Amino acid sequence: MTNNSRLQQGDDAGALERESYVRLPLVKINFILMAVAAAVIVTGFLLMTGAPSTETEFNPDIFSTRRIVVGPTMAFLGFIFMGIGIMWRPRVSKSKHEEGAE
Repeated sequence: MTNNSRLQQGDDAGALERESYVRLPLVKINFILMAVAAAVIVTGFLLMTGAPSTETEFNPDIFSTRRIVVGPTMAFLGFIFMGIGIMWRPRVSKSKHEEGAE
C-alpha cells in the first residue's frame, strides 16, 4: 500500500465520519434543547404544588393564578418545546457538505 492510497483512505474515513455525524437522528443540540424543555416542564409542575385544602380548613391558595394558569402553561409549553427539540435538524453549511462529497 502506498502513502498516497493511505492518505486517500484517511480522507475517506474523515469524510465518512463527518457524513455519519450529519446523518445521526439526534445530535448535541437536540439533547440540549430537550434538557431545557425538561427543566421547563419540571418548573411548571413545581409551580403547581402547594398546600392542599383539608376537610377542616379551606385553603384559598388552591385557586391562585400561579397554580391554575402559570404552572400548567409552562408545563404545556415545555412539552411543545420537547417536540421541537426532538425534531430540530441542524443546518449543514455548504462547505461541510461539499467536503463530505469529495
